[in-house]
Amino acid sequence: MDRIHIRGGNRLEGTIPISGAKNAALPLMAASLLTPETLTLSNLPHLQDITTLANLLAQHGVAITMDGDAGKDGHAGRTLSLTATEITNTTAPYELVRRMRASILVLGPLLTRAGRAKVSLPGGCAIGSRPIDLHLKGLASLGAEIELGEGYIQAVAPRRLKGAHIVFPSVSVGATENLLMAAVLAEGETVLEGAAREPEVADLVRCLTSMGARIQGVGTDKLRIQGIDQLGGTRHEVEPDRIETGTYAMAAAITSGALELLGGRLDQIGAVAEALTGAGVKLVETNRGIHASRSDGALTCVDVTTGPFPGFPTDLQAQMTACMATAEGASTITESVFESRFAHVPELTRMGANIKLKGASAMVRGVDRLIGAPVMATDLRASVSLVLAGLAAEGETTISRVYHLDRGYERLEEKLAACGADIERVREKE
Repeated sequence: MDRIHIRGGNRLEGTIPISGAKNAALPLMAASLLTPETLTLSNLPHLQDITTLANLLAQHGVAITMDGDAGKDGHAGRTLSLTATEITNTTAPYELVRRMRASILVLGPLLTRAGRAKVSLPGGCAIGSRPIDLHLKGLASLGAEIELGEGYIQAVAPRRLKGAHIVFPSVSVGATENLLMAAVLAEGETVLEGAAREPEVADLVRCLTSMGARIQGVGTDKLRIQGIDQLGGTRHEVEPDRIETGTYAMAAAITSGALELLGGRLDQIGAVAEALTGAGVKLVETNRGIHASRSDGALTCVDVTTGPFPGFPTDLQAQMTACMATAEGASTITESVFESRFAHVPELTRMGANIKLKGASAMVRGVDRLIGAPVMATDLRASVSLVLAGLAAEGETTISRVYHLDRGYERLEEKLAACGADIERVREKE
């Protein structure tokens, strides 16, 4: 099993290309099920989750070809062409779905195009309860007949799905995406009220619109969809990953470094930029992306509460906690999205961090220095928070179970090493 070794204390300086957004790419790939024509997606990150979904789509009958890397260094993303001329199989099996929660996104497209779907209940990172009831209730409102049994969701639409007015009681990115894709081929008008406003949802709307879908309200919490009989193919470039942008901005912050994040966009990370600026990080938009730097004194503690976009993203909470562990003063990090997303805290305390958990909040008091130690990753974002801590720590940090990182960060060690980090991946001898 791979581990990552870091010898901390190096200042990061240089450029890091931001990959395409995993959380945008996955629903975009699922959208290929909606049309018999070819959907070509560029700037796809080379990640385990992308491979997992590609394997699942292939099982449904999607022909997938890779048109190569866009860029000589392979960092500008891959291009895939996906063609679902015919849906040959409407079952998404446990052995594939268990590896990644986003596999649930095939449910809406299969149901609306093929009239039926059998999808295993999803897996993914263990970061608390993430129920799919909003997906199922929404599909039922569109006319689907749904049964749960033996670990599977079985859904049928005896007749074409019908438009409906659906009000989300709470924000759900996945449910918004699933119902959006189901509604584009439904009969009549569907209104999704209280929809997620995340940039990844807007990226999906833009792609579906390019495929011929009739959708109003992009970027708002009220989406109005006029169903049509069939979508066409298109070419679409996946937007840059705002979570990767925020993560590497924090890498500059925690190492007193200076990084230009190629392709990064400030408009995607408004709440993050506000928090980092308050902590003493300088963020400047350039003609190539964002320049993130800190060179004057220690970080200053700031309070953060996670929330749906445009709030501070839960996917950057662990990384911010690591940053605040090295800042002057005390901060409160409150998690309002996932109740169990503090698994990184015990590992950070092994490195000398002063963090106390109280309910849904982490009380962080900055320390003068972190000390390298052997630590264990528990989920994707917790993994990278330990990498950040290791970059700043004195001595050597060894992070085990780093397969989590491969689900969401493309060539992480390579990108950091190119900017001065002493980091390497090693395979443990069996």
